[in-house]
Amino acid sequence: MWHMGRQCHPSLSPNGGVVSASANCCTGGRTRNNKGESVGFEMARALETNEIAGVVEDYRRCAELAKQVGFDGVKLSAGGGYLIDTFLQSVTNERTDQYSGSFENQTRFLFEVIDALKTVWPANRIVLRISLNGAFGGMGSADNLEILVYVLEQLSRSPVGHVAVQDGLGFGFTDKCRLTTAFDIKKAYKGRCSRTYTRDIAEGAVRSGAADFVGFGRAFMANPGLLERFLNDWPLNPDVEYKYWWEPTMGTEGYTDIPAYEPKPESA
Repeated sequence: MWHMGRQCHPSLSPNGGVVSASANCCTGGRTRNNKGESVGFEMARALETNEIAGVVEDYRRCAELAKQVGFDGVKLSAGGGYLIDTFLQSVTNERTDQYSGSFENQTRFLFEVIDALKTVWPANRIVLRISLNGAFGGMGSADNLEILVYVLEQLSRSPVGHVAVQDGLGFGFTDKCRLTTAFDIKKAYKGRCSRTYTRDIAEGAVRSGAADFVGFGRAFMANPGLLERFLNDWPLNPDVEYKYWWEPTMGTEGYTDIPAYEPKPESA
């Protein structure tokens, strides 16, 4: 669950505008309008201080609806250059109120949302997704590693189910700060955390204690029966091309037409 913030197109907003932590615009990349057309990003306005409580309530209500329809939990996206991420990152947060000026203030919105979700779901049913290495849309700040450590240390006082940290390697990552590692995350966070790796790196990370478990996204999309492939050392397909992820004209192509691996029968 996420609020797209400045990456949304005005035609998809009830009020005909897009919001961000501050008045700014994504650089690079494109978005889609309400007709599914690929269009450029537009300037966002700063979310007013008195509007923030309403957005927090939107998240809470979304979590409530997820429970009503039978979901087992919720994942909160606080990365990707979306709304929460623009509050976390110095490059997009130029506010002058209680939501900027210090790590405590920059993370205030995030923790208000998490607290709201906890009124609906037990903490172990909430996942936080964060990706401060990412550079899409002009994201990336010199203090990203420091604020990530701050978020994880504060979250350790009242952990969620787990924290999924995206490394940004799939879409490009910022060179404005040192990339975070699994060891950075595990040192700062006392709860469970996961990252995405190849199988070999994943096994090493778990064995060394750098990660509690590892999540695979792209590999699952491209390889039906991924676990069986890992267990049997069967070959993996290349990642599915990005166009299949979000191109509305592609239909089910690239999603449901990839066959499961069928090993050749052993010769008698």
